[in-house]
Amino acid sequence: MRILVVNAGSSSLKLRLLGDADEIIASADLPAPRGETDAPAVQAAMTGFGRIDAIGHRIVHGGTAFTGPVRLTPEIVGALADLTDLAPLHQPKSLAALAAVRAVLTDVPAVACFDTAFHATIPAAAATYALPPEWRKRWDLRRYGFHGLSHAYASRRAAELLGRPVGELRIVTCHLGAGASLAAVQAGRSVDTTMGFTPLEGLVMATRSGSVDPGLVLWLEEHAGMPAAELAATLEHRSGLLGLAGTADMREVLAREASGDAAAALAAEVYLHRLRAAIAAMAAAMDGLDALAFTGGVGERSPAIRARAVDGLGFLGVAINPERNEQGEGDREIGAEGAPVSALVVEAREDLEIARQVRSVLG
Repeated sequence: MRILVVNAGSSSLKLRLLGDADEIIASADLPAPRGETDAPAVQAAMTGFGRIDAIGHRIVHGGTAFTGPVRLTPEIVGALADLTDLAPLHQPKSLAALAAVRAVLTDVPAVACFDTAFHATIPAAAATYALPPEWRKRWDLRRYGFHGLSHAYASRRAAELLGRPVGELRIVTCHLGAGASLAAVQAGRSVDTTMGFTPLEGLVMATRSGSVDPGLVLWLEEHAGMPAAELAATLEHRSGLLGLAGTADMREVLAREASGDAAAALAAEVYLHRLRAAIAAMAAAMDGLDALAFTGGVGERSPAIRARAVDGLGFLGVAINPERNEQGEGDREIGAEGAPVSALVVEAREDLEIARQVRSVLG
């Protein structure tokens, strides 16, 4: 089965054609400003791709209705559009990509794979906000979690690298990119995660604030007269590393910190303080830890962030081998010899997880 994986991002549309052995047969990255992609551009990009047997779409939000991959039908597409209010920044981009690809490949079966679905297994204690029941029921207010496709793949791949069944491991997966989240994966199932009702909750990110006191937001609305749209735009696009250091690029933050920039130093320490605390919280959700896996752009390519994140987590049994951490590429173990908890780097491959889910649905 040759599977086309469609991953719609904030400003690009990534197309990957995978073969039976998950090899990349063809690929294309298309500009998609404001999340808009047109069918002619998709058609031109896929010239030379050859036979396509199935399509897998990354969909950010599945709500409470979609807790696993599902074959797309017009009715399902309509149901996904109805979830736009839950993910107004992300769902329209996914649906625009879906429509553009469908216009070119009208008769090819397609499957929706959800970023929220992996976290549908988190227990009620982790998923429930302490809000009145009428609110929670009327609007499905709960912690959904995101980056599920990445966390699912990273946890399974970490188990492969360790040569152990994922069913016997407690793994904290750290997806550290422009967006960032952690997951507590116990016996292959997500039991906690750092993102919540929206991708704003949790860690400090490139331009997102991460968790802030809701009272602070209410105070700004009431006392500063700040409109809801301005609050949302600031928390989403002008906060995080960008708000603290003036740049959203972790490489630049670390370079500025090394040159003595106080704002960059503060940004790095805030980022790491939240990250270390969240790793410990995820371990607590599983009553211990067997492996810590770093993935995503920062997680894969910043030895300094990995080392500094683990520094101070010795009480969990995590330790990094400096040479392994600094050297090497691709999927690998970076933990210190004899450390009770393994530490690993795993390349983010949402495309492989999507292809796996497509096969599970279509056979």
